[in-house]
Amino acid sequence: METTIEQKNLTPTQIVEELNKYIIGQDKAKRSVAISLRNRWRRLNADESLRDEILPNNILLIGPTGVGKTEIARRLAKLANAPFIKVEASKFTEVGYVGRDVESMIRDLTDIAVNMVKSEMQERVKEKAREKVEQRILDILIPPVHQNQQNQTGFDAGNGDFDPSDAEDKELNQRTRERFREKLRNGELDDRTIEIEVKSNRNPMMQFFGPGGNMEEMGINLQDMLGNLTKGGKKKKEVTIEEAREILLDEEAEKLIDHDAAVSQALEKVQKSGIVFIDEIDKVTEASESKGQGGGPDVSRQGVQRDMLPIVEGSTVSTKHGMVKTDHILFVGSGAFHVAKPSDLIPELQGRFPIRVELHSLTEQDFVDILKLPKNALTKQYQAMLDAEDVHIEFTEDAIKEIASIAAKVNQQVENIGARRLHTILSSLLDELLFDVPDRIEQDEVTIDKEYVHDKLDELVQDKDLSHYIL
Repeated sequence: METTIEQKNLTPTQIVEELNKYIIGQDKAKRSVAISLRNRWRRLNADESLRDEILPNNILLIGPTGVGKTEIARRLAKLANAPFIKVEASKFTEVGYVGRDVESMIRDLTDIAVNMVKSEMQERVKEKAREKVEQRILDILIPPVHQNQQNQTGFDAGNGDFDPSDAEDKELNQRTRERFREKLRNGELDDRTIEIEVKSNRNPMMQFFGPGGNMEEMGINLQDMLGNLTKGGKKKKEVTIEEAREILLDEEAEKLIDHDAAVSQALEKVQKSGIVFIDEIDKVTEASESKGQGGGPDVSRQGVQRDMLPIVEGSTVSTKHGMVKTDHILFVGSGAFHVAKPSDLIPELQGRFPIRVELHSLTEQDFVDILKLPKNALTKQYQAMLDAEDVHIEFTEDAIKEIASIAAKVNQQVENIGARRLHTILSSLLDELLFDVPDRIEQDEVTIDKEYVHDKLDELVQDKDLSHYIL
């Protein structure tokens, strides 16, 4: 079966293997999201008569901060090449209150999908766009010969006489252009400055406020309407040829793509493979012990849940690009649920998150693995940054274990923020080194060992007040 949605045909096992490259532990959560992603492919290849009836199994991830909830959803979206948006439930308000309405998450997701599809299309026409850019730059450097009354064969249009000088000028011009074309391709002219015309982006910046006053709900984007009145303006800009290539390449690629087809594909991509990650969903949940105690600042919590329900259940949302059906968008809810419980969600919303996975707190060994194994491990990130300064840093096994031990200890004593604690600890550990490179560090290799860790962090760890504020 053919589909316009590009799906990587990954099995659940392969999906988990890919997630393992970036996320340590949380095997149950990885299995759940892998099954959900594979189910999308199964639905698209199922019998057509039942395809629309198969609904996505939305997931509720339960666990403390910094254990990998957001990262799992983000990596899943990358694997699926799917439009992805992360929203915070606490930012939404019930209809009738001033603030963002829940439908805005679908409008934002659609904008992301349109940009995503346009970028893919522009990538496909990059080669053709490069040729056009080369031609434009050549026209600036060596303008082509313009014949007023002569046609291209060198004959005078008025009396039919042949003028050899016109043909010679044209031939000389052509030869010069070809020489410059070769220089352009070899990069010999990259530093030369030229004047190009670029689009003027001076659009009026306007924002409209008011309860429920979101014109986008009606599919109207006033910003775009006003922007269109001022589009088409050009301004001249002096840039090097190297810079001109980049500026003009985007402009030419934009001209070559079919914008209507891009929007159509984006709408299909959102509806069939979009992923919405709703973080802090527990913050719009009223704890069971506080129910029935009356209004207060949290009066709209259940209202947000009620507004969220039709979108998660499946409804049609109006966006500036067209109508979007949310029936087959995958929703991943996430929250710590320290005070409230998943059962405190309104019953209808509970039923729309059938898969619930609890993520465990990270152990000291998990921290060791996080520092060593993932492709984007923090230690590897710092190594890459300092390599740019021609300084290579090496973390010994003892140093990594000590950093993990400190992270676990501080999480226990202060506040458990999971793997995010490693960011603060490594930042403090390498603060002096990052400042001194390259002015005061003469050696090109630095070893971070257990003694180095103790020297830089012992005072902070032992002083409880400092630990609270710095680590």
